[in-house]
Amino acid sequence: MTDVVVYSRAGCHLCEVAIAALVRLHGEGYRFELHEVDIESDELLLRRHLERIPVVEIDGIVASELVLDEAGVRARLDTVGAWST
Repeated sequence: MTDVVVYSRAGCHLCEVAIAALVRLHGEGYRFELHEVDIESDELLLRRHLERIPVVEIDGIVASELVLDEAGVRARLDTVGAWST
């Protein structure tokens, strides 16, 4: 199963938009496990991602950061074979 991780933090509107878009993609037929990681839970994550959130990783590869690149996310999901027929 493909893993999609969204690095976010509470109150981040762009993060909410990204998560909603990923849920919509899942509803369209893409199959993946969605995980949200609060960057404030770890000092290293906070320093690494603060100016870039939301950061979307698909199977460990960054597919989008700051503003959701839906085309980039779809392309990465297609590459890893996350489409269900």
